[in-house]
Amino acid sequence: MKNLKGLQFKTSIVTVLLATFIAGSIECMAQPTPRRSLLALSKTDHMLSIVDPATLKTITRIPVGDDPHEVIASSDGKTAYVCNYGGGSFHELNIIDLVAQKPLLNFDTRPLYGPHDITFVNGKAWFTAEGSKSVGRYDPATGKMDWSMGTGQDRTHMIYVTPDGKKIYTTNVSSGTVSILVDTLIQPGKMAPPNAKPREEWLQTVVPVSRGSEGFDVSPDGSELWTAASEDGTVFIIDLGTKKLKTKIDAKVNGANRLKFTPDGKLVFISSLQSGELTIYDAKAHTKVKQLKLGHGAAGILMDPDGSRAFVACSADNYIAVIDLKTLEDIRHFEVGGVPDGMAWAVQP
Repeated sequence: MKNLKGLQFKTSIVTVLLATFIAGSIECMAQPTPRRSLLALSKTDHMLSIVDPATLKTITRIPVGDDPHEVIASSDGKTAYVCNYGGGSFHELNIIDLVAQKPLLNFDTRPLYGPHDITFVNGKAWFTAEGSKSVGRYDPATGKMDWSMGTGQDRTHMIYVTPDGKKIYTTNVSSGTVSILVDTLIQPGKMAPPNAKPREEWLQTVVPVSRGSEGFDVSPDGSELWTAASEDGTVFIIDLGTKKLKTKIDAKVNGANRLKFTPDGKLVFISSLQSGELTIYDAKAHTKVKQLKLGHGAAGILMDPDGSRAFVACSADNYIAVIDLKTLEDIRHFEVGGVPDGMAWAVQP
């Protein structure tokens, strides 16, 4: 009996040591998030992938909501924000810890519905709420929305916020318009009391384009906004100084989904979800430079800030294409799961 107890004690120690060894081995095998990471969403897998941009290998995958469309990282690269869209009916931002590689919390955006696109400026996450024809702003410091504004336009879809947080640009897909929102101080009127102070008001200018204008970008110098209409394939160029349409190009980019400037501002990339083509335009001459057939449906576009590569999510083909920005050739494909789309950079100090 005494020998049996001794054997059980030794077995217990061996078991504990073995479990400790296995746990330590697993911990050693876990790969930390690179200082500079590429974030990519899979719509059908409901996952956010953290990708090493040097090797294009997935470091880890983190579960998100049922319909993830766009993603952005905080300025310090430690937190990701994912919009769950649901065709305008969902009301959730997934907030992800990129260092610990795990979900932090799901933020309920109600009364704003259908968060679709998102950006991070001045320490806050700004997003479109398509189902509510609005834009909203989430403050991580308080864990609350601290501001929102309606556009009155149908399908307020994509968003760009200037670095100073004073101007917002959105495309309104079904209205066929672009909204320009400017943070403005309104001086007290003549009837105001003597101690009245200027009040903050966002003033909106609506610029007509064409139905289906969805993907857009602002030139690196901040002077122009380009958007492409999926329904008639036209590219519209807006002068942001005058807030008026400058010109339009009969680009025939039917099914246009996303549009991005290269980091040097010389070229504009337009993806087509309908044709699977990537059309490249000269930003100054307004002429087509090249057209690449990437697959059956091209969507999200992400530029490498160093000017070497562009990444195009080929949603219908379940891969991301890599474009060499010097040769303008499709040089590689890699996978992050089914129906990839939204992508972003996360850069830690």
